[in-house]
Amino acid sequence: MAKILLLEDDALFNETLVDILEDCGFDVDATLHPQNALELCYENRYDLYILDVNLPYESGFEFLRNLRDSGDKTPAIFITSRDDKESLRDGFLAGCDDYMKKPIDLDELIFRTQAILKRELKQDSIIIDNYEIDCDSKLVYRDTQLVDIAPKAVAILLLLINSKHKVITTDEIEDSVWSSSKSPSSGTLRVYISQLNRYFDKHIENIRGVGYRWID
Repeated sequence: MAKILLLEDDALFNETLVDILEDCGFDVDATLHPQNALELCYENRYDLYILDVNLPYESGFEFLRNLRDSGDKTPAIFITSRDDKESLRDGFLAGCDDYMKKPIDLDELIFRTQAILKRELKQDSIIIDNYEIDCDSKLVYRDTQLVDIAPKAVAILLLLINSKHKVITTDEIEDSVWSSSKSPSSGTLRVYISQLNRYFDKHIENIRGVGYRWID
């Protein structure tokens, strides 16, 4: 289930959007305030941001620009009452993936949301330095030569890459990669991380006692 952060300061419209998005099967965290939204971004991993532009204390443009500057690449849609070309330009320069003018068509918002998420999920390979990771087969190639990395290690690697630079706890990794009936033995995760570090050590940060984080 795709997880969406909604930042919209109109309480009634915020509620309406939450109802529509949840009815379509999305998991939605909603807030009225940029500061609360920023805290949620640090605490959670999202697949999409839906952001109002006219907000208290700072604009949606500033909010997204700060996230982009911190390395957050989560796709974002702006919704705004502004209808001038300068605002449209500013929105895309801030790093948005789409831009909708109010009053928005709710069906259109759903279509655009689904299109962005589908595009993100269709990514079938990832290039890191001179390595190519095949997301479907869980294989890693270096200059077209197959690298000897276990499939579970590759699954951990993809989880870290897709975490948008957030810390993933050891419990979260184990829950995602291993089924509940086949939980890893003590030290298994460290073995796989050690294997990944042979090739991606400069990208994997060990947060001692907590988990791991992918860095570019």
